[in-house]
Amino acid sequence: MTDTEAREERVLEAVRERRELVNAAIPEELPVVEPERLYEASRYLLDAGGKRLRPTVSLLVAEALAATEPVPGDYRSFPTLVDGEEIDLMAAAVSVEVIQSFTLIHDDIMDDDDLRRGVPAVHQEYDLETAILAGDTLYSKAFEIMLDTNAPAERTVRALDVLASTCTHICEGQALDVAFETRDDVLPDEYLDMVEQKTAVLYGASACLPAILMGADDETVDALYGYGIDIGRGFQIQDDVLDLTVPSETLGKQRGSDLVENKQTLLTLHAREHGVDVESLVETDSVEAVTEAEIDEAVARLQEAGSIDYARQTAAELVESGKSRLEVLPENESRELLESLADYLIERGY
Repeated sequence: MTDTEAREERVLEAVRERRELVNAAIPEELPVVEPERLYEASRYLLDAGGKRLRPTVSLLVAEALAATEPVPGDYRSFPTLVDGEEIDLMAAAVSVEVIQSFTLIHDDIMDDDDLRRGVPAVHQEYDLETAILAGDTLYSKAFEIMLDTNAPAERTVRALDVLASTCTHICEGQALDVAFETRDDVLPDEYLDMVEQKTAVLYGASACLPAILMGADDETVDALYGYGIDIGRGFQIQDDVLDLTVPSETLGKQRGSDLVENKQTLLTLHAREHGVDVESLVETDSVEAVTEAEIDEAVARLQEAGSIDYARQTAAELVESGKSRLEVLPENESRELLESLADYLIERGY
C-alpha cells in the first residue's frame, strides 16, 4: 500500500466512524412526529445516506481543539476550553448536516432533478408542496437543534448568527449561479465568489462553529472558518474537473453534464478567456443523448487551452491555503486528519 493509499484509507475510516455516530444522532434530533408525512419527507434524504463530511469536519475540529482522543466516548458531553464545562457537540454537528439536506431538497426542485443519493428526489417521492415544506422544516429545525448544545448564551447566539448568515449566503450563491446561466461575461473571480457562497460557506461554518461553542478566541475561529472556505472552494472546483475526467459509472451521472447544460465553471471561464468557443464544445443539448466521443473531444480542447490544469492547480492552491490555517490548532491526530481530509476532497472528490 502506498503512502497516498494509506492516508486515504485513514481518512475514510475517520469519516466512517463519525458518520455512524452522526447517523445514530439524526433520529434523536429529528424524530418523525405528527404530521408524519412532513417529517418522513424531511428525513428522507438524511436517511438515504450521505458522506457526512461537514459534521465530520465539526467533530474533528472539536477533537483537535480539546486535544482529546479521536472519537472520544461521548460527543453529547464534550469538554470545552473552559475547565469543567461541557457541551452537546453532536447537536451542532447534526444541525450542520440538516442545513445541508435542506439545501439539497430545494436544489433538486429548482433543477428539476429526479434522483439524489440513488433514490428519487423528495419532490418526486412525495410531491412538490411536501418537498418545499420539508426543506423549510429542516431549515428551521437546524436552529432549534443548535439551541440544544447547552453552550453559554453568548456563544449560542454567536453560533446562531453564523448559521443564519451561512443560510443567507447559500441562497445568494444559488441566485448567482442561476444568473450566470444567462451570461457569457462571467469572470473567474465572480465564479469563485459564487462558489464560496453556494458551497464553501457551509464548510466554513462546520469548521468554526465548534470553536465558537467551545470558547475559542477570535483568531482561532477566523482561521478555522478560512480553512472551511478554502477547502470548500477547492472541492467545488475539483468537482467541476471530475465531471469531465471521471467515467460516468464512477460519477453516478453522465460525464460532462455540466458542459451539456452550459453551466459556468472555472474551466469554461478560463477556456473562454483563452479563445475557446465554449458554447460549441458540445453540440448535443441533452444529457441523455450526449456521446462519450463528444465529451472526449471537448475535454481535449479544454486540455489544449490549459483549462483543466488551471482548475486543478487552483484547487490545489486553495487546499494548501486551507491546511496552513490549521496552525492555530494543537498538533495532534485530529488536526492531521483535517489536513488529510482536505487532500482527500481534492484527490477523490467524487
